[in-house]
Amino acid sequence: MVVTRSYRIAEMLSTIRSEARLTASLTGREAFDPQIMEVMELVPRDAFVPPDLLDHAFDNGPLPIGEGQTISQPYIVALMTDLLEPQPTQTILEIGTGSGYQTAILSQLVRQVYSLEIIPSLAAGAAALLSRLGYENIEIRTGDGHSGWPEHAPYDGILIAAAATHLPQALIDQLKPGGRMVVPIGLPYMPQELLLVEKDEKGKIHARDLLSVAFVPMTGSGQPEETTTE
Repeated sequence: MVVTRSYRIAEMLSTIRSEARLTASLTGREAFDPQIMEVMELVPRDAFVPPDLLDHAFDNGPLPIGEGQTISQPYIVALMTDLLEPQPTQTILEIGTGSGYQTAILSQLVRQVYSLEIIPSLAAGAAALLSRLGYENIEIRTGDGHSGWPEHAPYDGILIAAAATHLPQALIDQLKPGGRMVVPIGLPYMPQELLLVEKDEKGKIHARDLLSVAFVPMTGSGQPEETTTE
């Protein structure tokens, strides 16, 4: 039997739906927004993985992308996106561009995505790839995610694609009242918890643990970088 790309994509989507049902008691989400699932189908995940891993591009697991970093498993990408509850008029900050896959997903659901990547080669590679694929409402900068991107704040949502040891105050400050932040919290290479952080209209923060995850650590000292890639 020849396994086609379309079959692999359908298999990936089916696995995401199954995982959503299995974790519903933890996340409160038995199914993800249909528009998010449509974007998961349309964004070419295989364009964002190294050539030697193309056979595994649609597997429900993380894959290495170089520089000690990974592209997150499809279920986690869908879950974090769904938790953010993106809307077409929103501006989103992403911390940890990586290969640009999560960035591309977000860009199809909101007005503008600003994405920070601390590793210059990954930032440049992702920016070039996203431009080549025609994603236009994205701006990528090489910088330390702990400091956020204050020039474009406040943000309707913030998605952190690396494990932080704590909630950076700069990111809390840059989240708009009524906004949401999705972030894995924990020590490097130890079990971590995925948090949904909400800022109410009065600016008070409410955080809720959802489920255990495993992300590469968020690095940097909190000092901003000057290099910008668009």
